[in-house]
Order: sequence, then structure tokens, then C-alpha cells
Amino acid sequence: MERELHLRKFENGESLKYPAFHAEAFCTERGTSYLKEPGVVMIAQSVPNLEGMRTFLKGFDDELGFSQYLDDPVKLDPSAQIVKLAGQNCYMSYGPKRSMNKDATGYIENIVSSGHGSVMEHPNFTLLFYGVDRSFTHELVRHRAGMGYSQESQRYVGGKVLRFVERPEFQDVPELHKQFEQRIDRVADEYKDLTTRLLTLQGEGLKIVSAEQATDKRKKVRQAARAALTNETEAIIVVTGNLRAWRHIFNMRVSEHSEVQIRKAIHKAYKCLKEVEPTGFGDFEEVQLNDGTVGLRTNYPKV
Repeated sequence: MERELHLRKFENGESLKYPAFHAEAFCTERGTSYLKEPGVVMIAQSVPNLEGMRTFLKGFDDELGFSQYLDDPVKLDPSAQIVKLAGQNCYMSYGPKRSMNKDATGYIENIVSSGHGSVMEHPNFTLLFYGVDRSFTHELVRHRAGMGYSQESQRYVGGKVLRFVERPEFQDVPELHKQFEQRIDRVADEYKDLTTRLLTLQGEGLKIVSAEQATDKRKKVRQAARAALTNETEAIIVVTGNLRAWRHIFNMRVSEHSEVQIRKAIHKAYKCLKEVEPTGFGDFEEVQLNDGTVGLRTNYPKV
């Protein structure tokens, strides 16, 4: 589906762009829910508190003119401001001869081309992924450095919330699409029947699942019943990463070496973050791949 743009308003009247790519939900004839595309929603980013630095800057000799740092007339996107501030802090470059905000694009491009990526680890971005399956999340969580994950738990979540994801390879082949719908109907029924049966046996006194409290009982029943679920089960996940970590993921997962469903989801994440921070991701170039999807390339993959 088309990109949406949400604005978050702050007390000072400024706003931040929060882009999103939403995905449509479908149902089989028997009512089993599934999605064909990944949905990606940006939900948060780091915002600098420059005013909080005022007392710190005033603590230096007035001749240095450090307090002028806060009076730069050009306002930057939050993450670009954080990267620039972190870089200038390394050299205590807060005085009048510093690189001004109007030159921030060149300043950050120089950081990227020089490979000094540590200052890009300070701003963070948080995205929600849905319409993705367990195969996707199992690959994504392999990226640990600079990343944080909170994933839907199959021990607690089931019932009407249960949804599936159709892989792109199945969608345009009628036979494979039909088999997919039949399969998720069958899996959903088996999961429901297994959950019901385990709860019934537990109520009859058979200690097949040890649990003291009702919520603990439901959790332990579902953790057993999830054995019936396939990798096609939707796995909604909230992901936070710093700018440098996201660059690494874009470089690895939006390439011809990554599988299509992962590439499509991470490409949407890239489009969200590039809209919010065009300078930090501006060196990536979109390229058409042989399978009709889009890949990313950069001359600075190590940053």
C-alpha cells in the first residue's frame, strides 16, 4: 500500500516526520487472516536537547564563544544534529570557526567517506514491522550490535490475533496460493483444537501442563500448542537501532544476496529512515535487481 506520513507535534510547534508503509490484511474463505506484504511504521527517534547544554557551554572562557553554538539559525533534523554535535564534541569545536549547520550535509558526508562511523551510533530510530513471519524475524535478530528487539510472544498471543504471511513466491502462482490458504486454514484449526484439548485435559485434572495461576496455565498451554504453527505465522516486532546499525542492516539485507521477503521489508524501513534522515543514509543508491525487486548499494559499506 502507499506510504503514509504522520506528524508528531512538540510544544515549541516543531514537528517530526513519521513515515509508514501499511499492508492490507486478507482472509481465506474460512476466515483465516493473512497478509501479503510487510507493513513498516516508524514510531520513534532520538531528539536532541540542545538547550540542556547551555550551562555546560557557558562554563568555558567567554573568548571561546562556545555559547553561540546554540544560536545557529539553521535547524537540522534531530539525528543529523546529534551526529554533528557528537563529532564536534570530539574536537571541542563549539566556537565561531566551527562547521555551521548550513554545512551539515558536507560535514556528515565527510564523516561517512572517512569511515568515522562511531558518531553515527548516537541517534536511534524505532520501527514497527508487521506482515512479517518467523523466518524474517529469525534473520533480523541475528543483527545484535546497536539493535534492540521486542517480538510478539506465541506463549501469550493466539486466538483471533493469530495471522499468517504469504511468501511472495506463492502469490502469483494459483496452485501455490491455493495450497497456502488451505495450509493456514488447517494449521489454524489444528492450533485451536490443540489449545482447546490441552485446556480441557488440564481442567479434568490431568497435569499435562503444570501451572498454578490461570494466566500461567494459558501461557503454558499456548507454548505447547504453538508446536503446530509454521514459519508462515506472523511475528510482529518492534525494532530499535542506531543510525550506524541500520546502515549495516540495509547494506546486508537489501542486496541480491538476501531473500526477497526480507529485502522488501527492510527496503521499506530504509525508505522510512531516509525520509527522516536523508543525510545519514543519502549515500545509498537504489538499484533494480534481476528478480524485479530493489536493492541498495553504497561506496561506504563499513560505516
